[in-house]
Amino acid sequence: MPSEAGTLPPNLLEVPPTVTLSSSESTTTDPAAIPGPQIFAIANQKGGVGKTTTAINLATALAAVGEKVLLIDLDPQGNASTGLGVPRSERAPGAYEFILGLSPMAECIRASAIPGLSVMPASVQLAGAEIELIDMERREHRLFDALSADEQSARAQWTTILLDCPPSLGLVTLNALVAVDAVLVPLQAEFLALEGIGALINTVERIKKKLNPKLHIAGVVLTMVDRRNVLSQQVEADARQHFGELVFGTTIPRNVRIAEAPSHGLPVLIYDNACAGSQAYILLASEFIRRRRNAAQQQVPSSPS
Repeated sequence: MPSEAGTLPPNLLEVPPTVTLSSSESTTTDPAAIPGPQIFAIANQKGGVGKTTTAINLATALAAVGEKVLLIDLDPQGNASTGLGVPRSERAPGAYEFILGLSPMAECIRASAIPGLSVMPASVQLAGAEIELIDMERREHRLFDALSADEQSARAQWTTILLDCPPSLGLVTLNALVAVDAVLVPLQAEFLALEGIGALINTVERIKKKLNPKLHIAGVVLTMVDRRNVLSQQVEADARQHFGELVFGTTIPRNVRIAEAPSHGLPVLIYDNACAGSQAYILLASEFIRRRRNAAQQQVPSSPS
């Protein structure tokens, strides 16, 4: 049965028995001890591909296994804020004020009902940031500068920071891509979603060359997968052929519980932590942790023989 809004099931911090994390995939609450990339943008210029759902539930899964997680909602629609139960009347100050330097980080963050997970909410004012940023100094670096401020460094406070980007490639998304270590790309298992991903990849490459040398695509997450649907199977096969190992082995199924959860202000992991969608997001979190650790190991130079 779904949990009541605002309440946590007693086994929230227990990984369901059908999906377990091995000891090698265990995590830590110490940000300094986290290997590999730490700040991730969840981005795709196409809407409706599962960005916000992935952001909310990946953040919840990581918090459930012990990480300290911050989710920054950069979409003026504020769906990630809604999905974590932040009332619209309590969303300011938030991401808008933080990017524009109007409020310090501490005032822009809310504790969620999930232990270990904090959220920086978005309000409709964020839509105006696209225009206001145009004439600002270091307009592409506003979010990077705010997150890196010595007195309130985000990297020192959270083990993982996820940025839920708007469905566009405007200045807010550009700020996100300059501020992060890597990008997670949710890809809906439909033909048009696959066709449009090229623009995002090109943007990532341009930003890497000119503004953020460490930026890379950490992975592609296939969402809304229906294995009974021939087109869905074909899109998955095409994505794996084109992107290779960038595509996560875990896929997120089309699941009614995932669709219902935001209306209750809850991640699906709390709304119904035994459903197929919840199981998939826990598997995704496990694979995410492994990939991040592997990325860190690849960055360590081998000692000379």
